[in-house]
Amino acid sequence: MPALQMVAIRQLVGGFAYVLFFAWKGKSFPRGKEWRPILVLSMLNFMLSNALTTWGIKYISAGLGAIIAAIFPLWLVLIERIASGIKIPRIAITGLLLGFVGICVIFYEHLYDFADPNFRFGILISMIATWSWAFGTIYTKKQATRFNPYFNIGLQMVISGVTLHVISYGSGMTIPFSEIPTASWLAIGYLTVFGSVIAYTAYLYALQHLPTSLVSVYAYINPIVAVLIGGLLFDEKLSLFIIVGGAITLTGVYLVNETYRKL
Repeated sequence: MPALQMVAIRQLVGGFAYVLFFAWKGKSFPRGKEWRPILVLSMLNFMLSNALTTWGIKYISAGLGAIIAAIFPLWLVLIERIASGIKIPRIAITGLLLGFVGICVIFYEHLYDFADPNFRFGILISMIATWSWAFGTIYTKKQATRFNPYFNIGLQMVISGVTLHVISYGSGMTIPFSEIPTASWLAIGYLTVFGSVIAYTAYLYALQHLPTSLVSVYAYINPIVAVLIGGLLFDEKLSLFIIVGGAITLTGVYLVNETYRKL
């Protein structure tokens, strides 16, 4: 099914789950200027980051997508350093760089894809997605103390879901619901429950309690988990490059974690 239509359905269902829960708990809706950060974050976190990441995979290989996604922690550190003057310990920076190198080793065959002209559009929108997610993460961190981030992320999803539905229908990138196969509905359900509701709740909680650069290392763990699950469920071969790259990445994550644990 079309990528933007899938993202729109996922975000609407996940967003309504958040909104209905907090409405049932008696939480009041934002008023006036309180909507401003919600609209900004809806655009950064969902209309751009989540939507473009999903759409970009249509035009590039999954391995190349994993490498581009792994650039996110580096963008985050660079943006924070320029915008806020926040200094990151050298060992933590070393760990972040090691993590990225490890991902490149795991997906080394896809490094050549950067030179493939057929992938240019996918690379561009995937890179924009990482920039948007970095800015959105920093902005979320700043705003999380001023409102209920869990309720508001549901509002962000609903706003983005409605907007993406309009865009997908207006551009003709949709198919009738009756033609969406069962496997796709199951995938959307999985992404909604685990990828939207549970994952975003955990991510927001981490942002509230940990430095952003430490939280960002999840981008290095995701590909390793995906590779291991592929090996367990689909008998995909775990090559020497995967083992070495995974070890390098985990070493980098360890250095970042240990650096902030000792501060």
